[in-house]
Amino acid sequence: MTLWSGRFASPMDETMWDLSESYSFDHVLYAYDIAGSKAHVEGLALAGLLSDDECATLLATLDTIQREFDDGTFVRAASDEDVHTAIERRATELAGDVGAKIHTARSRNDQVATALRLFTRDATGEIARLTLALVEVLESIGEREPASYLPGYTHLQRAQPVLLSHHLRAHAFALLRDVDRLMDARDRLNVSPLGAGALAGTSLGIDPAATAARLGFTSAFANSLDAVSDRDFVAETLFATALLGVHLSRMGEELVLWTSTEFNVAALGDDFTTGSSMLPQKKNSDVAELARAKSGRLVGNLTGLLVTLKGLPLSYNRDLQEDKEPLFDSVRQVGLVLRALAGAYGSMIFHSDVAQRAADDELLVATDLAEVLVEAGVPFRHAHERVGKLVAEALSSGRPLSDVVKDDADAERFEGLFEPGASLERRRSPGAAGPLASGEQAARLRREIAAMTERI
Repeated sequence: MTLWSGRFASPMDETMWDLSESYSFDHVLYAYDIAGSKAHVEGLALAGLLSDDECATLLATLDTIQREFDDGTFVRAASDEDVHTAIERRATELAGDVGAKIHTARSRNDQVATALRLFTRDATGEIARLTLALVEVLESIGEREPASYLPGYTHLQRAQPVLLSHHLRAHAFALLRDVDRLMDARDRLNVSPLGAGALAGTSLGIDPAATAARLGFTSAFANSLDAVSDRDFVAETLFATALLGVHLSRMGEELVLWTSTEFNVAALGDDFTTGSSMLPQKKNSDVAELARAKSGRLVGNLTGLLVTLKGLPLSYNRDLQEDKEPLFDSVRQVGLVLRALAGAYGSMIFHSDVAQRAADDELLVATDLAEVLVEAGVPFRHAHERVGKLVAEALSSGRPLSDVVKDDADAERFEGLFEPGASLERRRSPGAAGPLASGEQAARLRREIAAMTERI
C-alpha cells in the first residue's frame, strides 16, 4: 500500500514503479531519516500532539529500526517505495496506531530534504577531512626532502627551478581552498527544512526551531516553499567536489608524467601501481590515471543536476529525486580518490638527482641574467631582448649559454649564476620558489591547516 492509496482506485503500474522507486539508492539515508524522525517525534510531543508515552514508544521503535538497518536484518517490503516509506511502514508494524502518528505535521517533502541535508552536512565534513589528510602528506614529503628541487614548468616547457616542497605546496594551497568551499557550503546548508510540510507548513502547533536545534542545525527555514524546493546545497556540494576533482586530476596528470621513463623524477610504490596483462616490464601509475578520469564523472554529476534544476517551478517536483544519485556518487568517488592519492604520494620515491639535473639546465638561468641587468639599471624589456639574443646564439652555435655570456660586456656580473642551485637560491621574493621564502610558506600552510581543522 502506498502513502497515498486512499485517493487511487488502482495500484501503480509496474513500469511506473520501476521508474519511481528510489529505495535501491536512497537506503543509505536511513540513519539520517531516523535522526530526523526522532527529532520530529520529540517536536510533536512538545506541541502536545503526542503523549509522553507515545513519544517514548516511537523513539524506542525508531531505535529498533536503526539496529535492524545497522545489523542488516531490516527487510524491505514490496510496497516500500523509498527508505522514508520503509521506516514509517516498519514503525507502524512495530508500534501499531502509535506508529501511524509519526507522519503527523510532516510531508515526505520536508522529511526527505531534512535527511538529505543531514547526509550532506556529514559528507562535506568527511571530504574536507580527507582533503586535509592529503595536504598533510604533501607537506610531509616537502619536510622529508627540504633541499630537493626540480624544473617548474609553463606550457609544459622548463621555465625556472622550484623547490619540491614549493611545488607540492602549490597543490596544498589549492586543496585548502577546496576545503574552504566545502565548509562554506556546509555553513549555508545547515538550515532545517523540517516543519515546512509539503509546501505551506501546517495548521498544527509545531515548532520548527526546536526540531532544528535538536538536529544541530543553526536555524530553521524562513520560507516553507523555499525549504522543500531548495537543492542549492546539493549543487554547491557537487561544485565543490567537482573543482576538488579537477585539482586531483591535475595532480594525477603530474604523477603520470613524473613517473614516466621520459621524466623519471619519481616512482610510486608497488602497492599503488599496476602491471600489464601482456607486457611484463610495465609498472603503471593507474592510481593517477583514475584520479584524472574521475574528475569527468564529478563534473558530469554537477552539470546533470544543474540541468535538472534549471526549469523547475516552485515548489517540490519529483524531478528532485534525481538529486541523490549524483550526490552519493560524487561523495563516494572523491573519497576514493583522496584516500588513494594520499597513499600514492606517501609511497612516492622522488629522484632528486634526476630532477636537479633537469632544473640546473643552463637555459633556466636566462631570467636571472635579465634580472642582473635590471639590477644594473637596464630596463627590463631591453634586458629581456638582450638575453634572448644570447640564448639564440647558444642554441644556433651549439655552445653552452655559460660560454656565450662570457663574451658579453656584463660577463662579470653573471659570475656564479650557472652554479648548481644558484638560480633557485635567487627565487627569494615573498611566496617565491626558493629556500629563503620556504619557511614562511610552511608556517602559513600550517596555520591554514590548523584553522581548517578547527573549522571542520
